Amino acid sequence: MTLFMVFFFRDPERIIPQGEGIFVSPADGKVILIKDVFEEEFLKSDAKEISIFMSPLNVHVNRAPCDGKVRAVKYSPGQYMAAYRDDAPLKNENIVMVLDGDDGQILVRQVAGFVARRAVCRVKAGDILKRGERYGMIKFSSRLDVYLPKNARIKVKIGDRVKAGESVIAINK
Repeated sequence: MTLFMVFFFRDPERIIPQGEGIFVSPADGKVILIKDVFEEEFLKSDAKEISIFMSPLNVHVNRAPCDGKVRAVKYSPGQYMAAYRDDAPLKNENIVMVLDGDDGQILVRQVAGFVARRAVCRVKAGDILKRGERYGMIKFSSRLDVYLPKNARIKVKIGDRVKAGESVIAINK
């Protein structure tokens, strides 16, 4: 059990890509959803949503997808259904973080799952984050949704495996 806990809570260093307009994955895992949406609660605009499912074998430290100032952090209590379900982000316990970045507003939602019942967000409104900087974690397995500006060019596809802070998921046009 001790070895599993050490393995699970590992936090390796990552090589953060440099350059303008780059968005990196906020989580390790598998891309399970990419779609155009209208995010009505926080961004109140069209956006590109990318959802990443984290298995218990992934690193669960979450990282900022871009440089930005934290505009809002909101915790919402909820259920603990399987995180890969389409309705999980709306019904499950989750924490939303909104970043005001150079390339627009970005929303990142940490979603608790059936096994994972604890998300941790270590930032608050007014904090400044750098691309790839650690800001939280979801314990045991879950999902992380990121909403990017509508003009972002997506660089991943469904089924791709991504690494937090390292894998480029989109580039601002």
